[in-house]
Amino acid sequence: GPDGAAVLSALQDAARDADLWALPLPTHLGGGGLDLTEYAPLAEMEGRSDFGPTALGSDLLLDATMLDRHATETIRERYLLPMLAGRGGPSFAMTEPGAPGSDPAALTTTATRTGEGWRITGRKWFTSRAASAAFTTVVCRTATSGDPRRAFSLFVVPTDAPGYRIRREIPVLGAGGQYEIALDIPVADDHLLGAPGEGLRIVGERLAVGRTLRCLRWLGQAHRAYALMLSRMTDRHTHGGPLADKQLLHAYVFDSHAEIAAARALTHAAVAALVDGRDTRVAVGTAKVVTARALHAVVDRAIQVYGAEGLTDDTPLPMLARTARTARILDGPDELHITTVARRLLAERH
Repeated sequence: GPDGAAVLSALQDAARDADLWALPLPTHLGGGGLDLTEYAPLAEMEGRSDFGPTALGSDLLLDATMLDRHATETIRERYLLPMLAGRGGPSFAMTEPGAPGSDPAALTTTATRTGEGWRITGRKWFTSRAASAAFTTVVCRTATSGDPRRAFSLFVVPTDAPGYRIRREIPVLGAGGQYEIALDIPVADDHLLGAPGEGLRIVGERLAVGRTLRCLRWLGQAHRAYALMLSRMTDRHTHGGPLADKQLLHAYVFDSHAEIAAARALTHAAVAALVDGRDTRVAVGTAKVVTARALHAVVDRAIQVYGAEGLTDDTPLPMLARTARTARILDGPDELHITTVARRLLAERH
């Protein structure tokens, strides 16, 4: 609500004053210029807070990098620079109702050539922040024949334009923030990112970094749940002693510690692959699956240790549980990554 927005704005101003704003963004975009290796431990710390990346401006990294690399001068001036100044946030629209998000070939939203540019028609859902964003980057089909990998393009669409309509907010396990949108809107040529047919390549760039950033922030959330569990085990007394004395719960501590450590090692391997410019598909896919599973397992144990209280909003655990469950689906379900990684590992033996 308005009170929350005012608090968040004050935190963002404080971050700017303390030179903590947008640390992973390039310096020419007003950021701190940290590369992903330098930013990784900070990303994990930011992830411990629900609003850490937004309060510190690092959640702009994906959209700022994408627009900086691929946008026309018109888009840079109209959307990129105001976004960096905090005057207009981004959103991204790829998946569609009735179409598996892991299969781009099933997407039906189209951008059709007109005399003055393009006309975008279709529906998207799971479009984060659509209600508050200044623009949405939309994945559109621009070709119906030829190489399917070059059948899609990306367009920057203003959210205040006639023909951009929010159909509904989608509740996800009881929480909001995701939207279904309908589009029937003309856009000029200069709203195209890159060249026609380069959409999936640009999305691939975004996903490799985005999945790795999610892993880093999930590590922060797993550590938060782990710390809550340890605190509860130490402070809660039952049947004459603390829960920490119960031997059965020692396995919770060990397993959670081991799973977080393994997920962290795999995530930092993915960071290294990105920074070095190597093929990231095995490293990122493995980190994404293992880190999502670790978060889910650690949060579940923490809830078990808290008992009935862990099911209530008196603790952050229900929110962490929602994040943990969606983690195994967002940016590609576990099954997709497992199959993709396994096939590549098998292919390397030939």
